[in-house]
Amino acid sequence: MTKEIRIASIGVGTLGFLHASNIQHRVPNARIEKVAATREESAKRAADKLGIQNWTTSLSEVFEDDNVDAVVITTPNYTHADLIKRAAESGKHIFVEKPITKTIEEAHEVIEIINRNNVICQVGFMRRFDPTYQEAKRRIEQGDIGQPIYFKAVGRDPGSPPESYVKTSGSIFHDFTIHDFDAARYLMDSEIHSIRSVGKVLMDEYLKKYNDYDQAHSLITFESGAFGDIESSRNAGYGYDIRSEVIGTEGTIQLGSLRNQDVQFLSLNGNNSSEIVPEYQTRFRESFMKEMEYFVGVLNNENEPVNTAVSALRSLEVAASAVESCEKDQEIEVRRKVFEAMK
Repeated sequence: MTKEIRIASIGVGTLGFLHASNIQHRVPNARIEKVAATREESAKRAADKLGIQNWTTSLSEVFEDDNVDAVVITTPNYTHADLIKRAAESGKHIFVEKPITKTIEEAHEVIEIINRNNVICQVGFMRRFDPTYQEAKRRIEQGDIGQPIYFKAVGRDPGSPPESYVKTSGSIFHDFTIHDFDAARYLMDSEIHSIRSVGKVLMDEYLKKYNDYDQAHSLITFESGAFGDIESSRNAGYGYDIRSEVIGTEGTIQLGSLRNQDVQFLSLNGNNSSEIVPEYQTRFRESFMKEMEYFVGVLNNENEPVNTAVSALRSLEVAASAVESCEKDQEIEVRRKVFEAMK
């Protein structure tokens, strides 16, 4: 029998509030039971906008609340491990934004705890719920392009995050390119075997203090033998530019904006030759809703778990290998840990 899933939102920033609003107003069989934030004014303001009474600055209050079935975690990356562990040990199901944790070691630990406590953990790789990516996946699986042999992706953000965010977020590979690593695994239906990455700071000098980059490129080799390349940029002042391509032995499928013209003018002042998506919330608005709808369905035993903690670890392992590749200036074979149970 379908039941209403009562969810606590931990973190009410831009994405946290978007998730909470979707749950409260758009996702069937779910509601926001409580919101939690470190700042009282943020928690209260979010609760008021959502039309609920329950807000708190105490995470213990969330984890000890028997009226909370699940939590949505959208806090800074470095907090994920502790919050996942506390949620699992409290018997709460978990939706957490990517990356699952900041480090590989933390991910190993939380996966063990998730499995031990028999809770669901879904990680926020929303592109798998985007209609464009799902249609491409369907066409690839039915053989429309033959055997996939090459993956190409372009990921460009309008600008770098503020320094206060970069301090704790991890590298561009952990915070941004990881979406393309996950999309590559999803579309090619193959794990990434090895990676060769390079990065540069072209605009934002403060990134150098944190061994981070605003421009990076990665060459990847899949276990299937396929090949690929990924561009990651924080310098696209004209907007949010996400495109992918899969080349097969019998055809090619392209994801992203395709227009019937050879030249486009992309300007920082907005005087562009065509409409440009400004940021990720606009591009993937429906995907964010659909992934949360799917998560609620999993908790009601209507859907099979996807974007699991172990799957998220696989993308995190690639991101960590990309950082190592930059540091050592060489190709790195992705090292993986095998888990008996997958949650």
